[in-house]
Amino acid sequence: MSVIVVSGTGTEIGKTVVTAAVAALAVAAGRSVAVLKPAQTGLAPGEPGDAAEAARLAGGAGDPGRTGAARAAAARAAAGVRGSVTAVELARFPEPLAPATAARRAGAPAVRPERVAEAAEKLAAEHDLVLVEGAGGLLVRLDDRGATLADAAALLGAPVLVVAPAGLGTLNTTALTAEALRSRKLEQLGVVVGSWPPDPDLAARCNLTDLPHVAGAPLLGAIPQGAGVLPPRAFREAAADWLSPRLGGRWDAAAFTAAHGAAADATSPGPVNGPEGTGLFAH
Repeated sequence: MSVIVVSGTGTEIGKTVVTAAVAALAVAAGRSVAVLKPAQTGLAPGEPGDAAEAARLAGGAGDPGRTGAARAAAARAAAGVRGSVTAVELARFPEPLAPATAARRAGAPAVRPERVAEAAEKLAAEHDLVLVEGAGGLLVRLDDRGATLADAAALLGAPVLVVAPAGLGTLNTTALTAEALRSRKLEQLGVVVGSWPPDPDLAARCNLTDLPHVAGAPLLGAIPQGAGVLPPRAFREAAADWLSPRLGGRWDAAAFTAAHGAAADATSPGPVNGPEGTGLFAH
């Protein structure tokens, strides 16, 4: 995979931190990475956006817009890591709204899925891995014609990594996201819990078993709540403990569920989808 689309089941659930963790593991494996944010909303010009934050945590300088060999070399030298991270934003709108609405209210051109796909393909020609981080959920509108991140993923033929919250309500939104992906014949790479609480309630503990079943895809990680405030070096060192081998880490879904999940009963479902397959950064 040279392009992965990172989408959530909603907003403010940890997509940027998950994106940063995947990028950090790729960098640790010596890969060059680009983080592409098609539409950044809710920030004024000059404020660091999601792509820049993911790049900062993962080991890059995080300045939007620079690509290519010069950017990669600068990031390696600045971060002291083997790979590099490029951060790119295609558009920014000041109000914290869905991209289509924010663009319309700003009187600015919306971001079309064709532009997202073109930008991702150009970045993929210069980088080993491109992570396209959406805004909100999979079907949030990018423009007034109804185009969504799912349309960009279809144009790219890219798998989608779904980020979900831990607690009550996540099963429904995760199932709906999975159904939308299947209806569009898009590959779901798996599900990552974007913010695992230090003291999970019963719903969160049960969801470790139920999430992969409603998604029809494996659970590929759980990011601890508050991971995004760690210093970048500590974040990079811990990332492998949060994500599975499929994403370049060493997190084990069965062991995590056994340690943190609710006690199984006679009606608990069995494993989903068998083995995860080849790791993302395997040679």
